[in-house]
Amino acid sequence: MTDLLEIHDQQIAPGESRTVDLPVAQLYTDAPMTMPVRVLRGRKPGPTLFLSAAIHGDELNGVEIIRRVLRLPGLKSLRGTLLAVPVVNVHGFLRHSRYLPDRRDLNRSFPGSETGSVAARLAHLFLEEVVARSDVGIDLHTGAIHRPNYPQIRANLSNPETANLARAFGAPLILDSPPVEGTLRDYTTQRDIPVLLYESGEALRFDETAIRIGVAGVRSVMRELGMLPPSRSPRRRAQKQPIVADSSHWVRAPRSGVLRTLVPLGAWVEPGQALAVVADPFGESETTLNAPRPGVVIGRLCLPLVHEGDAVMHVARINGAREGEPLSGSVAEMEGLPPEPRIV
Repeated sequence: MTDLLEIHDQQIAPGESRTVDLPVAQLYTDAPMTMPVRVLRGRKPGPTLFLSAAIHGDELNGVEIIRRVLRLPGLKSLRGTLLAVPVVNVHGFLRHSRYLPDRRDLNRSFPGSETGSVAARLAHLFLEEVVARSDVGIDLHTGAIHRPNYPQIRANLSNPETANLARAFGAPLILDSPPVEGTLRDYTTQRDIPVLLYESGEALRFDETAIRIGVAGVRSVMRELGMLPPSRSPRRRAQKQPIVADSSHWVRAPRSGVLRTLVPLGAWVEPGQALAVVADPFGESETTLNAPRPGVVIGRLCLPLVHEGDAVMHVARINGAREGEPLSGSVAEMEGLPPEPRIV
């Protein structure tokens, strides 16, 4: 691999590593705001993979996942190129906000435009400088505030390469889902760029298990792509295949009140099973939320106060036999990660 990779105004040769600051905007103070991109190029040829996090500025697990990935010892033997963008929505990240200053959602603003809104310009910049130079991508997300998500990959499984990488990631559950219009995944799906969306944890919080599964998953995908050497472990416990869900739905509060949830994330539920109870503060009346169909709880509300119509439990529909708790399938891949103090 003798070619130079040009990003913005810089050229990076094979074997080089560099941080490139992409100009995003000027602040009110006239100080520049940039989107840092860490570029790692192996000496040997291989694919280009982008890792992105904080497209929603308050979703922080992915920032820590990328930090740990960049410390993996195996990167010394990297083939191809890694483009790591730990903070895409710099505006939202600085304000602890999901949104941009114009209240737009960056992940509903793709492909954007060079002369559009703040969100459109940022989306356009990220696509032109990072995504357009990549063969594959992994976009790291969490649930919203007070709404943690169970570790899962969301992907378009009709694309064979995407389906293969989704299974290689090793998350306990894969949701086969069409992308929403205006999202990064919508843009890449239309252009046949395999992109995985990893969801786990909630906004403005670190979740150690979610982070470790994410780091292991990125490493597994890079091994599958031939970017990292295969595992040297002579004995690896057999890893269970991820559970695949073909759809999902939210169970909503039938009334306002105080919420008591009865099942955790990752729990298998049966039709009619009680998921939560909503009561008035005096305990004079209670209403039970029941599962309408079988599945696995992949998201939930952890704030114990609800209005009528609030989304409470996100249940993924599973085809096939029930085989215990899905999370156990990821334990093997989490082993062998570089030591990091557990975030508590």
